[in-house]
This record gives sequence, structure tokens and C-alpha cells, in this order.
Amino acid sequence: MPIRVLPEEVAAQIAAGEVVERPASVVKELLENALDAGSSAVHIEVRDSGRRLIRVSDDGWGIPADQIGVAFHRYSTSKLASVADLEAIGTLGFRGEALASIASVSRVTMVSRPAGSDAGASVRLEAGRIISRETVGAPRGTMVGVENLFYNVPARLKFLRSVLTERRHIDAVVSRYALAYPAVRFRLVHDGRQVLQTSGSGSVRDVLITVFGLDAARQMVEVGPGEDANGWTEVQSTEPDIADRPLSLVHVSGYTSDPALHRANRNQITLFINGRWVQDSGLGYAIVQAYHTLLMTGRYPISMIQVRLPPDQVDVNVHPTKAEVRFRDKDTVFDAVQRTVRRALLSARPVRPVAVPGLRDTGGWTVTGDQTVHAALAALRPAAFVQPAMVLPGRSPGLVQPNGTPATAADDATGTGRAPLLLRVIGQLGASYVVAEGPTGMVLIDQHAAHERVLYERYMAERQEGVVTQALLVVIPVDLTPERAALVEEHLPHLERLGFYVEPFGGSTLMVRGVPALLGGCNPEKVLQAVADDLEQGDTPLESQLEDRLIARVCKTAAVKAGHVMTMPEMVALIRQLEQCKSPHTCPHGRPTMIEMSAEQLARRFERI
Repeated sequence: MPIRVLPEEVAAQIAAGEVVERPASVVKELLENALDAGSSAVHIEVRDSGRRLIRVSDDGWGIPADQIGVAFHRYSTSKLASVADLEAIGTLGFRGEALASIASVSRVTMVSRPAGSDAGASVRLEAGRIISRETVGAPRGTMVGVENLFYNVPARLKFLRSVLTERRHIDAVVSRYALAYPAVRFRLVHDGRQVLQTSGSGSVRDVLITVFGLDAARQMVEVGPGEDANGWTEVQSTEPDIADRPLSLVHVSGYTSDPALHRANRNQITLFINGRWVQDSGLGYAIVQAYHTLLMTGRYPISMIQVRLPPDQVDVNVHPTKAEVRFRDKDTVFDAVQRTVRRALLSARPVRPVAVPGLRDTGGWTVTGDQTVHAALAALRPAAFVQPAMVLPGRSPGLVQPNGTPATAADDATGTGRAPLLLRVIGQLGASYVVAEGPTGMVLIDQHAAHERVLYERYMAERQEGVVTQALLVVIPVDLTPERAALVEEHLPHLERLGFYVEPFGGSTLMVRGVPALLGGCNPEKVLQAVADDLEQGDTPLESQLEDRLIARVCKTAAVKAGHVMTMPEMVALIRQLEQCKSPHTCPHGRPTMIEMSAEQLARRFERI
């Protein structure tokens, strides 16, 4: 084929593919324009997850009537005028591509009235071409309506994900900008249902409550304000070629979760550079490093971190979506983020000494009079303290002899025909392990892993014929972030097959009306949060595999935890049920449930042989 210049329409659609990846991309670009216009309130209305309509309205400065058509020309912008301006970009938008790209793959209506103007102007475009202009009455600000997205690019439309998945991406965009701009009132409506509304009070804590819920917001730690009165951290550059220049000024602020609140992936780590939402793996790693020794491996915090630095120290002209940036001195920014977050975490969780009445601190284990330390600590325990009982579902009396001794094969009431391991329970070690005697020696059973295996196999057995649901006497509301709520809603059929009865209530709140009868004693809110953690990973393509993983996660959450003091009948019942499992030696995640030390090994340890 000969070399030729592509038609303008084809070139526009190709360029649009870099900027408009999905409906959430349109929402992001229009939101950033509204924020650049100095808006104090932004209203986002979405229908059919953006396929049919995306309408963003603001009360910003507005666009004069003689410039409203120019706004849709490619590379037209009011944010910069020369190459030198690229070194000090202080706005979210600047490339002049967003409106032109959106208009080339949709039908767009814009209505705008600047302050001081008696009337507004309206313009309609189809496939990037202006088809009508008129003067209209309108409030101050701008409204942009995007209809029939990708109507003229069927290949792009075909590759959009499900309605709930696209909705979840939109929720994530709006939630993140609501956190970064707490002084702006955001309102998000999906198909006539309000999903998110913030007060615009200027308090990030208020937005945290709206987005994550009250319980999660209480566990968020404020990061910053920094080391000097203005919250700016001065860090000397370590780069050889610029080590002689003045100190870099980096301002780090925001909120991050207490180590007790964590997620299964990094999706809840949100970064803003000079007010711009970006994706930077290096700074994400800096935040994770700040939790070193504070979080388990494979768990990640919820963080909303704002980084501010001089505009000439960051290059935002890297990608058409402006989602990536480059730092002149990335190590300086990394160090500032890591140290500031770490300092906030340690300040919020100081080591508190335990004061024991009647004991003097002499730097060692001492006694006062006839009281030992253990006796003094025991005296602090409330007299009415009662260890809560562990409920073992489906406990069969036939598996436990009336005198508490191990059952024999003849006592197997499960009908499996499988001979039990015949372990004799001796006691509990460290409130985490059951000590038992087996045919060849001593056996230590991890009570959490064992209970997890028992629940998993019972769950899988019930699943073949339909899991029985136990209705709750009191309906339990569970607050999730908008994107996590949409994710759970997307998988409600899977949850229903697993015995959960969950329904949307409004906003990002879900109502739990029923749980599997097998897990009647568990905390439904905790289980649903754990399910959302697994769904966020999104790496299981087959439905059967997804349900298997969800069952394993539910059983892990509902199983008795280490630190729970068990009674002798509970330990005996747990061991008897473990003996009837098909795979009693490992939990569903592959960890061992028991380890054995033979009589010969014990004899060698005691030097008998």
C-alpha cells in the first residue's frame, strides 16, 4: 500500500483510543476539567454504566459562547500557551485532547455559562462534528453530556466489560477525587440511584466516612503534616548529577489505615501528585515498606496519600491519560513518602507499658511481698470473665463418648465408612494447638487450620445438593466502598449459590439477610468483607474455581482463631470431625493441620535410646 495521510476522522478515532479506554476514562477527564474550572460542586449522572449517558455538571467558571466550539478542537486548551509552560503545570488537564477524543467516539452536548453572562451557549456534536449551536438559559458553570459512547466504534464497544464492572471503575474514579478534593461536593448517581454524595466540608475525615464507612474511617491514621510548620519535608538529593542543587521540598499528607485494617491487594492504595491521581508502583512500594513488620505478607493497607512538590520536579507529560508521571529525583520522593507514613504509623501506635498495681519497676522480674507477677496480672482479670464458646456446626453426639474418651470406628455417625485416626485429646497449648496422643506418639493439631478443613469439607458436601441458608433475625447492614459494593453486587448469583442472601440497600450499603446455616455463628460483616477481598483479585476465570476460592475464604474467616481457649468437649468434637474429613492433614490453603512426634523421637530427645 502507498504511504498516505489518514483521513481526519480515522486519525481522531485512533487518538481517542489512547485517551478514552472505557466510560470511566470519560468521567475522569470531565471531572478534571470541572476541578480545573474552580468548581465547588460536581454532579455526575451515569446510565447503563456510561454506555448510554455520562453527564457531568459543575458550577465552575464556565466557557464564553465564542469559545465553546473551539474547546472541541484537538490540541485546544486554556491551560498553557508555550513549551516553557510544560515545566510548571499546575492544572489537571493541559494536553487539549480529552474533549476532542470524547466527541469523536460519541454524541456530545455541552451547555455552559460563565459568570457575568446573561445567557449560556449550547453546542451539539456527533462523531466530532458540530451539528448545532444555540443560546440557552443555564446556571453558571458547565454541563457536558456524553451519549452513546463508542456507537461509531463497534469494536471498542464490544470489548467493554459487564455493566457492573464498568460501573465499579467509575465509582473508583469519583471516590478517589472526592478524597483528594474534600472541599468540593461530589454527587454520583447510577441509573437514578445515588451512590455517593459528599458534603464539601473540606474535611477528609468526612469523605473517608462516606467512602469507606464509619468503622474503617475510625481506623485511618492521619499522615503529615511534616517536619516544619508548613508541612514541607526538606530532603537532600542523593543523585550524583544533582546532589549540589538546593534541597528538594516534598509535602506528604493524607490518611493511611491502622495495621489492623488491611486488604488482600494494592487496589486501595491511592496516590495523588500535586492533586493529580496517578499510578506509580515505586511510591506504592514506599507505602507498603512503611508497614514493614507491621503487616502480614500478602496484606496491604488502605491509603490516600497526597504528595506535593514544585512543578518543575515532576513531569506529567508522559502519557495521554496523564496517569503516569516521572520525578526528577524519584529517590527523594520515595524516601519522603516512606518516612512520613512510617512516622505516622509509629506515632499512632506507641508501645504502652502495662501498669501492675503493687509492683515496682526494677528492670527485672521481681515480686512484692508474696505476690508474683502472674498473680498480680491474674488479679486484673474481671471476675465475671467467661470465655465465649466455640460453635462447631453439625456436631454429632455419636462421635464423642459420654465420658469424653475417643470414639471408635463403630461410633462413626457420619456414614463415611472411613476409620477415624483415634486421637486421644490431652489438652491445649498456647490457646492455639490441641495436644493429642496418637497410635505412634504425640500429635499437635493447629485448631484454626483443622476447623477450616472441617468447615470446608462440610460446605463442599452441602454445595452438591444446595447450601441451606439461615435467615437472620436482625438484618445486618454492611458498608463498603462504592467499587467494592459494585463488585459484590456483580457476584450476587455466586453468593446466593453459596448460601448468602445479600441485597443492595442504597449507596454503597448492602444488607445481609441470610448466611449459610453451616456458618450461623460467624460475623456476616466480616465474612462479606473477606469475600470482597477475594473478588478484588479478579484472577479466577472460571465460575466453579471462583466459588471454590470463595468457600475457602469464608471458611478461613469463620474458623476458630488462634488464641481462642477451647473446652475439652470442644477439642474432642473438633478432632472427631477432623478425623472424618477426606483430607484431614491440610487446610484448604495447603497448610498442615497437624504434626506428629513419634514415641521413638521422644525417646531420643530424652536420651532413652
